[in-house]
Amino acid sequence: MPNLILGPILRYVGPTQATVWVETDGACEVAALGASSRTFEVAGHHYALVEADSLPTGAELEYEVTLDGVAVWPHAGEPKGCVRTPRREDALRLAFASCRVAAPHEPPYTLSKTDDDRGRGVDALAALARRMRDEAPRDWPDALLLVGDQVYADEVSPAIRERMRARHGERDAPLEVADFEEYTWLYHEAWGDEQIRWLLASVPSAMIFDDHDVRDDWNTSGAWVRYVRGLPWWRERLIGAYMSYWLYQHLGNMTPEELSENELLAALRAGDGDGEPLLRAFAEQAADEVAGSRWSFRRDFGRTRLIVLDSRAGRIVEDDRHRRMLSDEQWEWVRGQLGGDVDHLLIATSLPFLLAPALHDVEAWNEAVCAGAWGRAAAWVGEKLRQGLDLEHWAAFQTSFHDLVDELRAVGAGERGEAPGSIIVLSGDVHHAYVAEAGFPRGSGVSSAVVQAVCSPMRNPLDARERRFMRVMHRRPAAKLARWLARAAGVEEPRMRWRLMAPATFDNHVGTLELDGRGATMKIECTRPDEWREPRLHESFSRTIAEI
Repeated sequence: MPNLILGPILRYVGPTQATVWVETDGACEVAALGASSRTFEVAGHHYALVEADSLPTGAELEYEVTLDGVAVWPHAGEPKGCVRTPRREDALRLAFASCRVAAPHEPPYTLSKTDDDRGRGVDALAALARRMRDEAPRDWPDALLLVGDQVYADEVSPAIRERMRARHGERDAPLEVADFEEYTWLYHEAWGDEQIRWLLASVPSAMIFDDHDVRDDWNTSGAWVRYVRGLPWWRERLIGAYMSYWLYQHLGNMTPEELSENELLAALRAGDGDGEPLLRAFAEQAADEVAGSRWSFRRDFGRTRLIVLDSRAGRIVEDDRHRRMLSDEQWEWVRGQLGGDVDHLLIATSLPFLLAPALHDVEAWNEAVCAGAWGRAAAWVGEKLRQGLDLEHWAAFQTSFHDLVDELRAVGAGERGEAPGSIIVLSGDVHHAYVAEAGFPRGSGVSSAVVQAVCSPMRNPLDARERRFMRVMHRRPAAKLARWLARAAGVEEPRMRWRLMAPATFDNHVGTLELDGRGATMKIECTRPDEWREPRLHESFSRTIAEI
């Protein structure tokens, strides 16, 4: 009899449709929500995406999963999953966060890294799941946005490390994920916990990768890319990353309409054997043709539009004088999604668009220096700083930064349709949380509230030294010095200004964006290390973003 290995994971929910993803240990027919789908095979693993249709609108639907007609989930004593089709098209409660490392949920791993170098603190996603178990479904998030680093391929848990040693013995490569098979271990560990599995089975999710899903500083610069391509183990690592990302994350990002048109999914489902060669060929093409691959996607929630940008794999970095966060082809796709009359426009990018002003100017200065503004010797030093200090956010891609500023201004001024009540950029990556409000020059015509919200990490806090550095960079003296450096390197002034609405926080976090009509409120909550036995969330920031 086939068994359930991972899932169910609820990925898409619309007024009458839903998709449920699972992994099993053998070929079988998977059924949920009155629909069924046959599994397909990749490298000995079996997957299915069940696409349910004709669901009642505005309903709460409990469900279970069967394999070949036998109920396999939930297990005895576990609650059923619950699908909630939307009641209103002008309301949305969206939870979001990034950066969740796997480690044992006991001391010292549940301590902060300020207390113990091994500490990762209390899992904010587990705390959210625990709270949901005590709430009515109407109080749950309507969707969950995971903005990068869902797994850490370069920072594995003790259990995964032992499995790697047993599989390889001694090897001439880092003790990190080597290939597709080992990537599957990471996803099993990250999403297999009972509480996390139930949360993911009951809240539809959208996801995008960041660097640690592949390797720290992935695609940070042309020099980095040229170096890593010369490593004998890198290509297999990257192909495994793309294969697993398509299966475990990207497949569920697609709408039912997109799934019906996806040629790779159709070929895998139609195949009579192992589909590894098909998916591997796709991954090899993605690794070789960065400009033509698109992992960015769009998800509409009634009157709210979410555009998720791939700010990692889509980068153009070979030439430091012409760096782009997204290729021209991908940027044209993004511009095409920005039109239309919506109440709220959400733009998700794993890397913050707006940093603290000092950090923004330091990264912009570094990009100019690496491009030769201060000569060849300074460019060499600048590259060392870029990789050593992770100077690789939107501010370090000034052309792309200004392009996005211009698009936000156009949308907020009503040049792409009626101006939305808010334009909110949702990000992670930087392992602290903050909300910044932005403003355009007088006469710009922008009527929308424009905000950057950063919520990171779910579980991987900064250590004491890193926190001190970040606090310094959030202060006015650092901002003045950084602005002077940027001017001296010839960096163009930003065409918008921004300020933090409250001091940054450095805990494990989950953010919640609540939209009601044209109104918007933002809340960020954190966990506390001493509550590791019963994780709870505590409010650290709450503010109205846009009035109803």
